[in-house]
Amino acid sequence: MKVGFICFHSFVNPGGVKNHILGLSKEFEKRGIETKIIIPRRKFGEKYGKNVIIMGMSLPFNIGGTQGDFCMNLNPFSIKKVLKKEKFDVLHFHNFVVPSAWQILETQKGIKQNTCNILTFHANLDSMPIFRRMPYFSKLFIKNLNERMDGVIGVADLILRMFKGYKNPMKVIPNGIDTNEFNPNIEGYSKFKDGKINILFLGRIEERKGLIYLLEAYKLLQEKHNNLRLIIVGDGILRKDCERFVRFNDLKDVVFEGQKSGKCIARYFNTCDIFCSPAIFGESFGIVLLEAMACKKPVCGFSNLGYKELLQNTKGEKFLAPPRDSTKLALILESLIEDEKLRKEMGEWGYETAKNYSWEKIADQVLEFYNICKKKID
Repeated sequence: MKVGFICFHSFVNPGGVKNHILGLSKEFEKRGIETKIIIPRRKFGEKYGKNVIIMGMSLPFNIGGTQGDFCMNLNPFSIKKVLKKEKFDVLHFHNFVVPSAWQILETQKGIKQNTCNILTFHANLDSMPIFRRMPYFSKLFIKNLNERMDGVIGVADLILRMFKGYKNPMKVIPNGIDTNEFNPNIEGYSKFKDGKINILFLGRIEERKGLIYLLEAYKLLQEKHNNLRLIIVGDGILRKDCERFVRFNDLKDVVFEGQKSGKCIARYFNTCDIFCSPAIFGESFGIVLLEAMACKKPVCGFSNLGYKELLQNTKGEKFLAPPRDSTKLALILESLIEDEKLRKEMGEWGYETAKNYSWEKIADQVLEFYNICKKKID
């Protein structure tokens, strides 16, 4: 079998969809399944491994408090060239960004190959105003998917609820994590191991990720505790605003580490005592929570739809505060700050829970879904 993963998000910066594709591709390759990853170019001079094909271009834009991608192929002949050469058995789309996605599907119509088209949807469209206010776009989207996609995967149940009217196979298959890359045996950063309790934020510094509310909570906590440190890993359009908040309120021991990627991410997880993700909306899953949990760290944050669904009916549910409620978030953090035994207990619980999301288990589910969808078109 040969699988082509199509991503419409640039690989220049870190991101959940990027990590998902790389993790699934790596697991497939272990099993002898040939994979290619097709991505758009955002910057000149981008270089990746031999299994990455650059096709089309990506232009970033801000939407709904986060960064999106506008993707298109200026040379449609390049699409035909790639598809005819690679002869994919499965084309696995990750999200659906126009016009590039339509260009690929239109080109595919003219090529006589028995390719199975699968879509994994990562985004929570309920957070995007255009789909709430103009349901016509949603209906048109589903109509076209019925004609062109042989199966749809949602990384959470809340996503598949948006696909009402889709007639082909659908399944919830969550994000996975690399338990070799994220585990408690990886050494943390010694410069932060000085007896202070380290709280970690990791993500883009933008409205949706809610860092400002964590800073407000940290301000409340610092009035009572002098042994805290907040480590901020990430960058974004609101970084300067957050830095000004820190200076204006004279917050101590707030460290901006900048954007990081690769193996150092797990080192930051293993540096912290508590991981906090204060995303206020738009989260479809909670991969960053799972990565911290895999490193035996207690997690907390806001009860956006994705995090709430991941942790509902578990021990972790009570560590989610209502979105934007920095006072409640401070109380949750304080319960972990003051109780080392609780931190250890929640770390152990998270570690055992994260094992269920290893790429080995997720890949089994994806391959089973491929077979279901391929039988339908054979």
